[in-house]
Amino acid sequence: MMTHGDNLPWELTEEILSCVPPKSLVRFRAVSKQWNALFHDKTFINNHKSTFRFILKTKSKIYSVSIDPKIVVRELTLDIPGLESQIPNDVVDCDAFLLCGMDKGAAVWNPWLNRATWFEAEVSQPKLRIDGIGYDSNKRSHENVYKTVWYRPRISVLEHTTWKIHDYASDAWNEVVSESGGGDEQGRKRPTLHSKSSVSLNGTLYWVTYVEETDPASYFLSKLDLSTEKFLRFCDLPFGMNHPRNALVLRVFKGDRFSLLTQCYVTKKIEVWVTKNKINHEDDVVWMSLMTFSDPDLPSLVETISYSQPSYFVDDKRLVVCSCDENGRAWVYVMGENKLISKTRIDSVVDKWPTHCTYFPSLAPIPRSQRQKRKRDESEEEA
Repeated sequence: MMTHGDNLPWELTEEILSCVPPKSLVRFRAVSKQWNALFHDKTFINNHKSTFRFILKTKSKIYSVSIDPKIVVRELTLDIPGLESQIPNDVVDCDAFLLCGMDKGAAVWNPWLNRATWFEAEVSQPKLRIDGIGYDSNKRSHENVYKTVWYRPRISVLEHTTWKIHDYASDAWNEVVSESGGGDEQGRKRPTLHSKSSVSLNGTLYWVTYVEETDPASYFLSKLDLSTEKFLRFCDLPFGMNHPRNALVLRVFKGDRFSLLTQCYVTKKIEVWVTKNKINHEDDVVWMSLMTFSDPDLPSLVETISYSQPSYFVDDKRLVVCSCDENGRAWVYVMGENKLISKTRIDSVVDKWPTHCTYFPSLAPIPRSQRQKRKRDESEEEA
């Protein structure tokens, strides 16, 4: 490997490092501050030869999908000792990690590094499903304290949704404010989560939420502050929804803001909104329109069987979307300049109706609980 004495131009150094396997980049962080900063640069990560932007999961396999310069599909392996043959029931993207829900627990996985940690759900709540991962940054420690968020769905309108938080630092499980399915004592309907999973930004988890009392329904963002472990209303969205088949998806934009994709089911018109400023929890949130697409050839992005929402990301002046068509085949659509630029069917994914999510590769290490750290230390001592 090169040293600083080689005096290579920095552009050539970047090009060489973009071909180095991600696992090796982790070790090279210690070479210099400049290299360490480079490995945190999203532009470098996006241009790396091994990067990918979507994850697709079928009943038997997991795939990564690279976009540039051409679409490349690769099979991934979830490497968990003793569980190598298992395919997750659910895959949720959350910041730098994928959350993989299994029958009796879940894995937190960095698929770019192919590193994962496994833990069981709380014994008293065997039907819990993992929803998100964030961190408490208000601790006195310089390190972020990661927490995973779990829920047990209500079966009827008379039940509550149970929410649990697992604290990595203490290895403890705590119950947070529960949602009620039957309304409050005045008969007013309580907020309902539109999103199936959360979006993580700066350690806090957010969901698209709505109240059906208004016409159209009032949509806003709810957040779970993992420092206080309480649900709070965060901000209103710039529009409501007048059709249940409209697309409405929240994502992180440029690492510190939000983007919001919506598509009208009737007209197929697509709009992308972004927050004007960084999300800092203090200022009022201002939304502005970033892109609009009204091409008559636009596909319907909400899937016809499961009503699943599309996965997407905004890259420069492009909108890139993944969704399934009416026959259950996965497609990648690239849009720009108010038109559909290209569409590609992912034929190598043979099974119909794969679940999918957006993923932004990262060198973030997998968080481990105190119990897992003790086991690792004991294993190292025995070795």
